Amino acid sequence: MITVTHRRYVPYSHAHYAGNLVDGAYSLGLFGDVATEVCMQLDGDEGLFASYDDVQFKAPVQAGDVLEITATVVKMGTRSRKIAFASTVVCRGSGGSSATVLAEPIVAVTATGTVVVPPKA
Repeated sequence: MITVTHRRYVPYSHAHYAGNLVDGAYSLGLFGDVATEVCMQLDGDEGLFASYDDVQFKAPVQAGDVLEITATVVKMGTRSRKIAFASTVVCRGSGGSSATVLAEPIVAVTATGTVVVPPKA
């Protein structure tokens, strides 16, 4: 099918909890962004997010991280697209302005969801 990937730096202004942790909703918002591009590429429309079937928070996301967000279409209906999502930490801030590119990326959040697009004219 199709896979779309975005990368995003997580600014320190998004830290909500001790240890510079970022809330899980941050990755869900990024899933919406990458799903929008999937719909644009497949259907020429931004589409609408209909539902999540499964969300798994597997590891923390911290301010200073660089996330790689992927969306892969796993099933296409007439107007619906089922998408598998992953938010993976590929770089991690390590204090001050230093950071580390991770040798082994950390899968932080996974989900599956459904988007819908308008009927073809």
